[in-house]
Amino acid sequence: QVQLVESGGGLVPPGGSLRLSCTTSRSIFRINMGWYRQAPGKQRELVASITSGGSTYYTTSVRGRFTISRDNAKNLVYLQMNSLGPEDTAAYFCNLGDETGQYWGQGTQVTVSS
Repeated sequence: QVQLVESGGGLVPPGGSLRLSCTTSRSIFRINMGWYRQAPGKQRELVASITSGGSTYYTTSVRGRFTISRDNAKNLVYLQMNSLGPEDTAAYFCNLGDETGQYWGQGTQVTVSS
């Protein structure tokens, strides 16, 4: 079983920043990773992903504001979130997929409010 744990969420004012972290129980070397989010009443959506080679993808609504990165030596994936707005309020989930299946963390709540 692969275990993932997200951290770093919280309450932040509009325009503020947060950095989310995802720790994994297995090596993420040669593994693609992603951050998803789910707001109340909405489907879970892919926010950002990073391939084993370091190529990144961002959904259009966060492009230019969020940055995904990875530290393979520490089995860590980060999501730096800047210029946050109320539309970014959601539970954020780390995702890992390997030959055994898809794995998710428990989520960390991000609330953007004044």
